[in-house]
Amino acid sequence: MSKSGKTLSILVFILIVFGLVILSSAGIVDGQKRFGSSYYYFIHQLLYGVLPGLALFFLFSKINYKFWKKMALPLLVAVVGLLVLVFVPGVGYGLRGAQRWVDFGLFTFQPSEILKLTLIIYLAAWFSRRDGHIDVGPGSAIPFFVVMTFIGGLLLLQPDMGTLVLVSIIALSMYFFAGVKLSHFLVLILVLGILLGALAVIEPYRFDRLKAYLNPNVDKQGISYHVNQAMLGIGSGGLFGLGFGQSRQKFNYLPEPVGDSIFAIVVEELGFIGAIFLLGLFLALSLTLAGIAKAVNPFGRMVVLGIAVWISGQAIINIAAISGLIPLTGLPLPFISFGSSSLVSILAGLGIAVNVAERS
Repeated sequence: MSKSGKTLSILVFILIVFGLVILSSAGIVDGQKRFGSSYYYFIHQLLYGVLPGLALFFLFSKINYKFWKKMALPLLVAVVGLLVLVFVPGVGYGLRGAQRWVDFGLFTFQPSEILKLTLIIYLAAWFSRRDGHIDVGPGSAIPFFVVMTFIGGLLLLQPDMGTLVLVSIIALSMYFFAGVKLSHFLVLILVLGILLGALAVIEPYRFDRLKAYLNPNVDKQGISYHVNQAMLGIGSGGLFGLGFGQSRQKFNYLPEPVGDSIFAIVVEELGFIGAIFLLGLFLALSLTLAGIAKAVNPFGRMVVLGIAVWISGQAIINIAAISGLIPLTGLPLPFISFGSSSLVSILAGLGIAVNVAERS
């Protein structure tokens, strides 16, 4: 195995172990309360996230990454079909007002998580389709906007604003990497920012999140409760934390302690040192992926850069949101938050990145 491939594999292993350890602590109260097992989340994540994810990681690391260029369009069409199935009675199901999951009996999963990887592969194939020559002229951008508009509409219907924001960032980043003119890129960012801002204002629950962000002191027992409890957890961690397993916020105070709020548990128990360690892991992973991207053809480079933006962007959004720097989004923290669909998709994508490293 190449040096970069080995480094990437080691970082993946460390992040998986770190995530399982944190999850075993963060979910101990909620797991016992909801499922009668203190380690429900840990066991579920191991069996349905880590094991199948690692299987795909090793499998995809052996498949020539150029194979995915041929499969880009069929994969995207299949995933869009799954996004539509979310709304079919008896197959799709919802939770807490969100219709985001597909149930096939033996297992359930969230198609929007698979979408992130398949969209990266599709855009990488589209931008590099002319023997490595990137064509980003005005006419060639039409398919890009058509695909993104359709996908964005499906995500809004779920509704999943957090994933829509992340997918938009991934797509815009890959568009930029492809060589679009800076003036066109800035106009696109402006237009997208206005659209996302309008979407945040017109929906009451999104507007409440915006108000809680702008003024965390408004309605502390209502719309600002989540962010205030998260800040209490982060603030009480100090330099070294309260100690592993000693979080107080996970005792029915902090909403979603195993989901998008788990970073607050990390800081509360492990302190500033633990937070820096985790951030360092994500930084090392991003730099390793950036190094791999330098040495390959346009398709491989775009795929790896897209994966880097996906993981690092999602981590930044999650951490910034739970730290009160941006409005809450509901996005999980990669590798750490509970969610088998997210973990399996990320490991599958990183398996492709390892293959790119081996063939660079």
